[in-house]
Amino acid sequence: MITSEKAATQTEGEATGAAAGNKPIRVVVAKPGLDGHDRGARVIARAFRDAGMEVIYTGLHQTPEDIVNTCIQEDADVVALSILSGAHLALVPKVCELLRQRDAADIIVMAGGIIPEEDAQFLMKAGVKSVMGPGTPLQTIIDTIRELVAEREATARP
Repeated sequence: MITSEKAATQTEGEATGAAAGNKPIRVVVAKPGLDGHDRGARVIARAFRDAGMEVIYTGLHQTPEDIVNTCIQEDADVVALSILSGAHLALVPKVCELLRQRDAADIIVMAGGIIPEEDAQFLMKAGVKSVMGPGTPLQTIIDTIRELVAEREATARP
């Protein structure tokens, strides 16, 4: 797992899946490109929901444009991209770029799947906040989302 620096503490709201102001964390779980394996995405979507987050699952074969549109329409805090097809170097940076173009760069981008270490570093430079590989414990992913949202909320406050 590769993650940017994170806040060290959690508030009570974060422990239940809520962001600042008790608003539940909203996560778009997306399967970009032609990847047809969605079991992992469904497992994490359910885990996020069980942790108190609001989850929007886009389904298979989404374009970066579709994913970004969904994130904006759903007022997402996080987009979790699940990619097992090997197309992460093309698709994930495109999502990051489109979010910046649409003035939605505050949406936290996470990527998961079979992503080599050197590719993970490239994705982090492109704007991804965390890259998770197969076998990452669900609680680790949930905690990472909460920490990244808390960090974003803390830096957004005056």
